[in-house]
Amino acid sequence: MAGTIAVVSALGMTAVLGGCGMTGGSADVTLKLVAADYGDNAANSSKKYWDKLVREYEAEHPGVEIDVSVYSWNDVDRKVREMVSAGDPPDMAQIGAYADYAAHNQLYKADDLLSIPVQADFVGQLATAGQVKGVQYGMPFASSTRVLFYNKTLFSKAGITPPETWEDLADDAEALKAEGVKYPYALPLGPEEAQAESMQWMLSGGGGYTDSVDSYGIDSPENVDTFSWLKDDLVGKGLTGPVAPGELNRAAAFAAFAKGEVGMLNGHPSLAKIAAKGGVKYGMVPTPGKEGTTGSTLGVADWMTAFRKNGNRDQIGDFLDFVYSEKNVLAFSREYDLLPVTSSASATMAASGRDRHLRTFLEELPSSELYPAGKTSWADVSAQVKQQIGKAVAPGGSPSAVLGRLQAEASRAENAE
Repeated sequence: MAGTIAVVSALGMTAVLGGCGMTGGSADVTLKLVAADYGDNAANSSKKYWDKLVREYEAEHPGVEIDVSVYSWNDVDRKVREMVSAGDPPDMAQIGAYADYAAHNQLYKADDLLSIPVQADFVGQLATAGQVKGVQYGMPFASSTRVLFYNKTLFSKAGITPPETWEDLADDAEALKAEGVKYPYALPLGPEEAQAESMQWMLSGGGGYTDSVDSYGIDSPENVDTFSWLKDDLVGKGLTGPVAPGELNRAAAFAAFAKGEVGMLNGHPSLAKIAAKGGVKYGMVPTPGKEGTTGSTLGVADWMTAFRKNGNRDQIGDFLDFVYSEKNVLAFSREYDLLPVTSSASATMAASGRDRHLRTFLEELPSSELYPAGKTSWADVSAQVKQQIGKAVAPGGSPSAVLGRLQAEASRAENAE
């Protein structure tokens, strides 16, 4: 096993572990799958999930062998790129992006592979987010949403209630600051995951990365207003803590919340586990909006893809039908505190007492909006946002200028697609 390196997936899941593989005996067809690791230690590595699933599948399909290699999020996308560049892609890859491969006609379409009931079972907006020009290539494998977490103990001490609007949030942050809370509102716009925090705030202000015709609209009036409010009413008033938002990473913000140093911050399901381990009593509410509760929150997904190079379409499709059975989707989602990507598993989870800690996130999923992952330019645009967006709320910074530069770069990248 390779050395452990903490990394973050598109879902914001911190994971460790290096490459590892598993194979069976001889078979008529061997399907190679490269998968990402969602575990944070050897005991809950995704290798164990795939080991069990593959054993069950191969027992029922003696002519098919599934050869799975599991890599950390630090390595998995690069490993797949290297395999594709060498002309030896895996049959399937469970990774963070798909659009580049689809653009080069290297992937099977979802409806070439999956049975109609399985494909129809995907949560609607997740399936749509897996499309390039109306054709689905990316099959959602794991999903998550974001909600506002707050520290119940600190809120009780300050005599405040959870916010519903931006004004409420600023007032609560003022009260928390007066009580000496280190981070009244933690605003992680550092390079680790700034694209997520940014989109969450854009949506709460009625904007987003794209406009109504799916072109980039990063410097829209709504987005400029949002970042102007953040700069003037939160950051400028000292309500975001001692670390500049552009230098605060998500992992550090989560760790501070677990220490009881944060009053409020946006988070996903794994924060609940982190906070509980830290003994923090927390609550969760929908993201506050400019005038009221936000109409849509940030949804994120990681993707399963299938490469055409080696053929094996029927065998891949049959295996993926098994992967996406309700039982297996539930098992994976429960193991890693993620949201199911299928409607059937989501309904089961929503009705189950054992999953009540995920109910708030589940309720947000139907109205969530995802990154524009179907754009081959998104990876570059996301990287630019991570590096630059913190400057929009820095002292002396200009939200309109920073967002304008990002828009210009996004437009160039989009035109080059």
